[in-house]
Amino acid sequence: MTIRFSSRMIGSCSALCVLGALALVPSPAVARTGVDPDAPKPTSLQPPPLYRSGTQVRPRAGAPEVPNVSALSWLVADTGTGDVLAAHDAHRPLPPASTLKTLFALTMLPTLPGGIRHTVAERELEGLGDGSSTVGVVEGQTYQVTDLWRGIFLHSGNDAVHVLASMNGGWDTTAHQMQAKARALGALDTHVVSPDGYDAPGQTSSAYDLAIFGRAGLSREDFARYCSTIDATFPGTGGAYEIQNTNRLLTGADGIAPYPGLIGVKNGYTSNAGNTLVAAARRGGRTLIVTVMNPQSGGGLAVYEEARSLLDWGFGAAGRVDPVGSLLPARTVAQAGPATPDAVMAQDGGGPGWPVTGAIAGAGAVGAGAVVLALRFKGGRSGRR
Repeated sequence: MTIRFSSRMIGSCSALCVLGALALVPSPAVARTGVDPDAPKPTSLQPPPLYRSGTQVRPRAGAPEVPNVSALSWLVADTGTGDVLAAHDAHRPLPPASTLKTLFALTMLPTLPGGIRHTVAERELEGLGDGSSTVGVVEGQTYQVTDLWRGIFLHSGNDAVHVLASMNGGWDTTAHQMQAKARALGALDTHVVSPDGYDAPGQTSSAYDLAIFGRAGLSREDFARYCSTIDATFPGTGGAYEIQNTNRLLTGADGIAPYPGLIGVKNGYTSNAGNTLVAAARRGGRTLIVTVMNPQSGGGLAVYEEARSLLDWGFGAAGRVDPVGSLLPARTVAQAGPATPDAVMAQDGGGPGWPVTGAIAGAGAVGAGAVVLALRFKGGRSGRR
């Protein structure tokens, strides 16, 4: 049987195809961007408080006023909960000086425990920066690793860092492992070049990251023991000699009153970094950690007094401020980054952002449907004749 279409029916099918295509193909502006140009524009999102410049605090009624601190960057946090109580430019990248040794210890303590004995070779002391702080490590002397750790925590000995890094496989290997450890802890502002904290181009950390390192370190018994030790003996060629912790808040040296309940952690200084400090203290069942980076006034000892004022504030503000952030790593999300409008529309299966190819395919389907309807209509009429 031969089916013939009238010119009127063919015209009707063609019109249906055209109408289907026009209905499904989005307007040029929408097709390009996936966004209706006439739709209200969304307001720009504010960055989280810890990524904003200036001092960040959320006081409740009766909260004490945050002290006036001259440091370029600082942070106060509760080590138990990880809550950040207040901060100033917390993620500002700055040279850390010897406070970076907290990350060195976190990375190396698990693989270099104190009981190992090691005889120092000449090559292990090569590459010490000019003016480096040293504890007096000498080649040919045999040390327990615990002696070297005391030399690092108490006297900030870069020579001891060089020896332990050599035992670990070398300077570059250690730097890479420290970098990986920082990332694993969620410390994304830290870039490790020199594991001892000595000034190096591109080497940075932040008040936020240093607080992460200090908090993680205090969870280790060996780290906490070393960083809270006030004095110790160190082996020398003519016999052992006394070394003292250079953290004045711990020892009370140079006219700085010891802070009640202080448990470390690490101080530092270079000409580029200025004075830096990570300090933790316990009071009334709470442990707070503060980081202070490069005070701009008050001289070389101001870092301790500014840390003192921040610790006092933190203990006084207990229960009177809401946290402005956390030292805990963020949860991993299923997708990296927000979905684009087109991606959302593709997942939803349509909408203003549907690609033009999909619209054309849809138009073809509508046109085909129209032809089928026409054929059925024609066939129905033929069957009744």
